[in-house]
Amino acid sequence: VNSVVMRDVNEVDVGPLAQFSLERGYQLRFIEQMPLGPQHEWDRSQMVTQAEILARLRERFTLEPAAEPRGAAPAELWQVLPDADQPGGRIGVIPSVTAPFCAACDRTRITADGQMRTCLFSRTETDLRTPLRDGASDAEIAELWAGAQGLKARAHGIGEAGFVQPSRTMSAIGG
Repeated sequence: VNSVVMRDVNEVDVGPLAQFSLERGYQLRFIEQMPLGPQHEWDRSQMVTQAEILARLRERFTLEPAAEPRGAAPAELWQVLPDADQPGGRIGVIPSVTAPFCAACDRTRITADGQMRTCLFSRTETDLRTPLRDGASDAEIAELWAGAQGLKARAHGIGEAGFVQPSRTMSAIGG
Protein backbone atom coordinates (compact mmCIF):
# COMPACT_ATOMS: atom_id res chain seq x y z
CA VAL A 1 0.00 0.00 0.00
CA ASN A 2 1.43 3.40 -0.98
CA SER A 3 0.33 6.65 0.66
CA VAL A 4 1.48 10.16 -0.22
CA VAL A 5 1.42 12.14 3.01
CA MET A 6 0.13 15.70 2.62
CA ARG A 7 0.18 18.47 5.21
CA ASP A 8 -3.25 19.38 6.59
CA VAL A 9 -4.83 16.60 4.50
CA ASN A 10 -3.84 13.17 5.79
CA GLU A 11 -0.79 13.57 8.01
CA VAL A 12 -2.89 12.75 11.09
CA ASP A 13 -3.71 9.39 9.47
CA VAL A 14 -0.11 8.14 9.41
CA GLY A 15 -0.45 6.18 12.67
CA PRO A 16 -3.94 4.77 12.04
CA LEU A 17 -3.07 3.74 8.47
CA ALA A 18 0.09 2.04 9.71
CA GLN A 19 -1.91 0.21 12.39
CA PHE A 20 -4.50 -0.89 9.80
CA SER A 21 -1.78 -2.17 7.47
CA LEU A 22 0.18 -3.98 10.17
CA GLU A 23 -2.94 -5.74 11.48
CA ARG A 24 -3.61 -7.11 7.99
CA GLY A 25 -0.04 -7.98 7.09
CA TYR A 26 0.23 -5.29 4.41
CA GLN A 27 3.52 -3.56 3.73
CA LEU A 28 2.84 0.15 3.76
CA ARG A 29 5.05 2.74 2.11
CA PHE A 30 4.66 6.41 2.91
CA ILE A 31 5.82 8.75 0.14
CA GLU A 32 6.95 12.35 0.39
CA GLN A 33 4.89 14.51 -1.94
CA MET A 34 6.88 15.17 -5.11
CA PRO A 35 6.71 17.92 -7.75
CA LEU A 36 4.85 15.74 -10.25
CA GLY A 37 1.40 17.29 -10.23
CA PRO A 38 -0.04 20.25 -12.11
CA GLN A 39 2.54 22.91 -12.90
CA HIS A 40 3.31 25.45 -10.17
CA GLU A 41 1.09 23.73 -7.58
CA TRP A 42 3.86 21.99 -5.63
CA ASP A 43 5.02 23.86 -2.56
CA ARG A 44 7.94 22.30 -0.72
CA SER A 45 6.88 23.96 2.53
CA GLN A 46 3.64 21.96 2.39
CA MET A 47 5.45 18.64 2.00
CA VAL A 48 5.50 16.26 4.97
CA THR A 49 9.11 15.10 5.24
CA GLN A 50 10.47 11.66 6.03
CA ALA A 51 11.54 12.95 9.46
CA GLU A 52 8.00 14.11 10.21
CA ILE A 53 6.51 10.80 9.01
CA LEU A 54 8.92 8.82 11.20
CA ALA A 55 8.18 11.08 14.18
CA ARG A 56 4.47 10.37 13.81
CA LEU A 57 5.14 6.64 13.54
CA ARG A 58 7.38 6.70 16.63
CA GLU A 59 4.53 8.23 18.64
CA ARG A 60 2.75 4.90 18.26
CA PHE A 61 5.34 2.25 17.36
CA THR A 62 8.86 1.14 18.15
CA LEU A 63 10.88 1.27 14.92
CA GLU A 64 14.24 -0.16 13.95
CA PRO A 65 15.93 0.16 10.57
CA ALA A 66 15.40 -3.00 8.51
CA ALA A 67 18.36 -5.37 8.56
CA GLU A 68 18.85 -5.72 4.80
CA PRO A 69 20.42 -2.95 2.74
CA ARG A 70 18.19 -0.64 0.71
CA GLY A 71 20.06 -1.27 -2.53
CA ALA A 72 18.34 0.38 -5.50
CA ALA A 73 14.89 0.30 -3.88
CA PRO A 74 13.22 3.67 -3.35
CA ALA A 75 11.89 2.92 0.13
CA GLU A 76 13.87 2.98 3.33
CA LEU A 77 12.39 0.09 5.30
CA TRP A 78 11.68 0.09 9.02
CA GLN A 79 10.88 -2.88 11.19
CA VAL A 80 7.94 -2.21 13.51
CA LEU A 81 8.51 -4.21 16.67
CA PRO A 82 5.47 -6.16 17.88
CA ASP A 83 3.79 -5.37 21.16
CA ALA A 84 0.48 -6.06 22.91
CA ASP A 85 -1.43 -3.73 20.56
CA GLN A 86 -0.16 -4.83 17.15
CA PRO A 87 1.73 -7.68 15.48
CA GLY A 88 4.65 -5.71 14.07
CA GLY A 89 5.83 -5.80 10.49
CA ARG A 90 7.48 -3.53 7.96
CA ILE A 91 6.83 0.02 6.91
CA GLY A 92 8.72 1.92 4.24
CA VAL A 93 9.26 5.61 3.62
CA ILE A 94 10.16 6.93 0.18
CA PRO A 95 12.03 10.21 0.81
CA SER A 96 12.57 11.27 -2.81
CA VAL A 97 12.87 14.93 -1.87
CA THR A 98 14.65 15.06 1.51
CA ALA A 99 16.88 11.97 1.15
CA PRO A 100 17.14 11.16 -2.56
CA PHE A 101 18.44 7.75 -3.57
CA CYS A 102 19.65 8.90 -7.01
CA ALA A 103 23.13 7.36 -6.70
CA ALA A 104 21.67 3.86 -6.35
CA CYS A 105 18.60 4.29 -8.57
CA ASP A 106 18.23 1.83 -11.42
CA ARG A 107 14.65 2.79 -12.34
CA THR A 108 13.42 3.56 -15.82
CA ARG A 109 9.87 4.40 -16.87
CA ILE A 110 8.07 4.00 -20.16
CA THR A 111 5.16 6.38 -20.63
CA ALA A 112 1.86 5.26 -22.15
CA ASP A 113 2.88 6.96 -25.40
CA GLY A 114 6.18 5.10 -25.65
CA GLN A 115 8.66 7.61 -24.24
CA MET A 116 11.46 6.37 -22.00
CA ARG A 117 12.39 8.42 -18.93
CA THR A 118 15.50 7.62 -16.92
CA CYS A 119 14.24 9.62 -13.93
CA LEU A 120 10.78 10.60 -12.72
CA PHE A 121 11.97 14.20 -12.57
CA SER A 122 13.72 14.30 -15.93
CA ARG A 123 12.44 16.57 -18.66
CA THR A 124 14.27 14.46 -21.26
CA GLU A 125 12.58 11.53 -22.97
CA THR A 126 13.76 9.00 -25.53
CA ASP A 127 11.21 7.97 -28.15
CA LEU A 128 10.89 4.18 -28.30
CA ARG A 129 7.44 4.03 -29.88
CA THR A 130 8.46 5.32 -33.31
CA PRO A 131 11.39 2.91 -33.78
CA LEU A 132 9.27 0.01 -32.48
CA ARG A 133 6.47 0.83 -34.92
CA ASP A 134 9.01 1.21 -37.71
CA GLY A 135 10.28 -2.33 -37.08
CA ALA A 136 13.51 -1.63 -35.19
CA SER A 137 15.38 -4.74 -34.09
CA ASP A 138 15.88 -5.72 -30.47
CA ALA A 139 19.51 -4.66 -30.81
CA GLU A 140 18.50 -1.20 -32.08
CA ILE A 141 16.06 -0.73 -29.19
CA ALA A 142 18.73 -1.90 -26.74
CA GLU A 143 21.13 0.65 -28.23
CA LEU A 144 18.58 3.46 -27.78
CA TRP A 145 17.97 2.31 -24.21
CA ALA A 146 21.67 2.16 -23.37
CA GLY A 147 22.25 5.58 -24.93
CA ALA A 148 19.52 7.13 -22.81
CA GLN A 149 20.84 5.44 -19.66
CA GLY A 150 24.30 6.80 -20.42
CA LEU A 151 22.90 10.35 -20.34
CA LYS A 152 21.02 9.87 -17.06
CA ALA A 153 21.64 12.77 -14.68
CA ARG A 154 23.50 12.02 -11.43
CA ALA A 155 20.67 13.54 -9.38
CA HIS A 156 17.23 15.02 -9.91
CA GLY A 157 18.16 18.40 -8.42
CA ILE A 158 14.86 19.13 -6.66
CA GLY A 159 16.71 21.04 -3.95
CA GLU A 160 18.63 23.22 -6.40
CA ALA A 161 17.62 26.72 -7.46
CA GLY A 162 17.48 25.83 -11.16
CA PHE A 163 15.15 22.83 -10.77
CA VAL A 164 12.31 22.86 -13.28
CA GLN A 165 9.30 20.69 -12.54
CA PRO A 166 8.57 18.08 -15.24
CA SER A 167 5.69 19.04 -17.51
CA ARG A 168 4.11 15.58 -17.28
CA THR A 169 2.19 14.63 -14.16
CA MET A 170 2.89 11.38 -12.32
CA SER A 171 -0.13 9.71 -13.92
CA ALA A 172 1.16 10.61 -17.40
CA ILE A 173 4.67 9.34 -16.62
CA GLY A 174 3.51 6.00 -15.29
CA GLY A 175 3.49 5.57 -11.58
